[in-house]
Amino acid sequence: MDYGLIGKLEKAKRYAEDRHRFRFNKFDLTFHGDNNEHHVTYDSGVFSCDCEFFLTHKRCGHSMALEILLKDMIVETVEA
Repeated sequence: MDYGLIGKLEKAKRYAEDRHRFRFNKFDLTFHGDNNEHHVTYDSGVFSCDCEFFLTHKRCGHSMALEILLKDMIVETVEA
């Protein structure tokens, strides 16, 4: 490994430790729930999930788990 790459790796490690450097704008993922897989999306502060609970409450365990996991890396959730 060359010295330039070693320096970049060290910088990347420092960046990864500072969650405030990251701001997710949108993403699309598969959430492996206890009973089923769920399709969850996030776009500009708005979550969407294909589970039944989300359809009636606009929040669910899947979206709230992501809010906790990504704290300070997403904008505060917008409620429609």
